[in-house]
Amino acid sequence: MYSSDGLQSGGVVTFDEFVAQYLPAVLRFAAVLTGDRTSAEDVVQEVLIRAYARWGRIGVLDRPDFYVRKMILNEFRSALRRSRRLIPAGSGAEMDDRVAPDHAVSHADRDVLLTEIAKLPAQQRAVLVLRYYEGLSDTDIADLLSVAPVTVRGYASRALAAQRIEFVRESDPHVGLPAVKGASLENGT
Repeated sequence: MYSSDGLQSGGVVTFDEFVAQYLPAVLRFAAVLTGDRTSAEDVVQEVLIRAYARWGRIGVLDRPDFYVRKMILNEFRSALRRSRRLIPAGSGAEMDDRVAPDHAVSHADRDVLLTEIAKLPAQQRAVLVLRYYEGLSDTDIADLLSVAPVTVRGYASRALAAQRIEFVRESDPHVGLPAVKGASLENGT
């Protein structure tokens, strides 16, 4: 997913070449990360404006797409801090309408998945998106987030545990409720 196929190898990649090849991919990445297509477009636009100004340094990198994705992650986290919101608005159905639908995705309950992922803190959400959507290794995720690989595994573990707990609570609303002495759910007391 992160190869430079089609781009000049060993030379400077122009900004136009980069955008032509990677814009749909970085928009999808940002949409899954933010949970909202409009927010994703805003994040990518901000990042590409900054990247264009520094393209002389970015374009010579071995993997300029990796660097731009890191910029997207940083902008996403900064936007969350600025807005102080933890759950983005919008629905997952609004995403990816510019690309041909994936047949596997049509069988998944995508809206529920994106809603549940949106409930996670930003770092945990970023780890899950990078690991399962982008297919990155823990080492690559750690590099992108500027943390240790063990921290990535910890975020992933807590995020998946939170998703399991939420799933159990939704399937059985009585799970996890504290027992009250002398009370019974069956008779309503």
